[in-house]
Amino acid sequence: MDFFSSLRELHTGLTRRETTASELLDWSLQRIAAVDDRVRAFLHVSAPRGDSDRRMGADIAADRMLAGIPYALKDNMCTRGIETTCASHILKGYIPPYSATVVERLDDAGAALVGKLNMDEFAMGSSTENSGFFPTRNPWDLERVPGGSSGGAAAAVASGMVPFALGSDTGGSIRQPAAFCGVVGLKPSYGLVSRFGLVAFASSLDQIGPLTHTVEDAAIVLQAIAGKDGRDSTSAHIQTPDYRAALTGDIRGLRIGIAEEYFGPSVDAGVRGTVMKAVALLEQLGAVVSPISLPHTEYALSAYYLIAPAEASSNLARYDGVRYGFRAVDAENLMDMYEKTRSAGFGPEVKRRILIGTYALSAGYYDEYYKRAQQVRTLIRQDFERAFADVDVIVSPTAPTTAFRLGEKVLDPLTMYLSDICTVPVNLAGLPAISVPCGLIEGLPVGLQMIGRMFDEETLLRAAHAYEQAAGMAPLRPELAMEVKA
Repeated sequence: MDFFSSLRELHTGLTRRETTASELLDWSLQRIAAVDDRVRAFLHVSAPRGDSDRRMGADIAADRMLAGIPYALKDNMCTRGIETTCASHILKGYIPPYSATVVERLDDAGAALVGKLNMDEFAMGSSTENSGFFPTRNPWDLERVPGGSSGGAAAAVASGMVPFALGSDTGGSIRQPAAFCGVVGLKPSYGLVSRFGLVAFASSLDQIGPLTHTVEDAAIVLQAIAGKDGRDSTSAHIQTPDYRAALTGDIRGLRIGIAEEYFGPSVDAGVRGTVMKAVALLEQLGAVVSPISLPHTEYALSAYYLIAPAEASSNLARYDGVRYGFRAVDAENLMDMYEKTRSAGFGPEVKRRILIGTYALSAGYYDEYYKRAQQVRTLIRQDFERAFADVDVIVSPTAPTTAFRLGEKVLDPLTMYLSDICTVPVNLAGLPAISVPCGLIEGLPVGLQMIGRMFDEETLLRAAHAYEQAAGMAPLRPELAMEVKA
């Protein structure tokens, strides 16, 4: 047994007393010590305190699937008493007085937090090279990026340091690194999972979700973190279904749409071919595949890179050196302190997006840029609504390429932004989507993206699980994962 075992298998091992919660925690810490000096997924390791075996006993009696299971968090989710930096120097040393709702819910489920994970600073990036501290490396090839901005979360799961992690997805930041690292990444419907305690990047786009080895594991974690939260005004008041019960393996008659807009010239031919093989397998399982059109997709990236920076400009105004985090010490007056604190505390990509967003919101330009981008967003949402009148799930590549080399795109922001071309429309529409491994190209994973109707995670998970079981690839193990056994 190791952390490529499913959550169900780990839970069974605990209930049968084949292992203990303390042993699982030790395995995680040993694995981190053995490989993280090369992967660099963790910013902070903090083993839970107290008698975990004794506490887990009550949870096991209640048949809680996550009791005693170690996990890690992207470092933009607040953790009471544990540093939360968003991988930014401007928040270095900040220790929140409260925990995010998702952390509280995982605590209630008996899961054991082992640490905080690296990310692109304030979740702005597609490679985890924009971290204020150091880049994370892809376990499949240490010279390549793990994707971003949840690159630390994807890399930690892919290398077997933890069996699952939580990331956040604003424009693909769970799904794209999941594709690059060969794990499952689920972005839930906007409002299904509370954002309370998530440090905001773009409030109308951000959503928390799991990175796991299997679709069933994603369903188990989603079950624990989903649901109404009175502390989040955007939290949806809906009944949370039994997501595991939806994993029947039967997708006969399921209507699957293929949008030509997601298979354009920017998508690598190998990625396109691998995804279409997955589509053929879905057809063999009884799904009905048909072409659809999402005509405003070509405008999604432009709209996203106006809306997200505009919201970031507003959200990040609070980091001024007055209340918490980093403060410049050589300032001559208050205005000078603001300027020097923000200049030294923020990295170049964050500054770039703040400037773009401030410009888009400025007098004389608001209607021309931000308002127009929101109108395009409405058209994109309407495209999806029309498509889902005819299909149940939409399938596409998760990313247009496999993982690229470290440094390859870092000096070309526009090329880097194109890494999100298949994922940002989903966030603009608020829909659920999942990335599932569907093959390897020259030893690097490829992700299959499935998009579902709003709050229809059950159908989405059913389709993804049926494909995963038929393909027989889960969990994928990089060579690095073979080096150290628990």
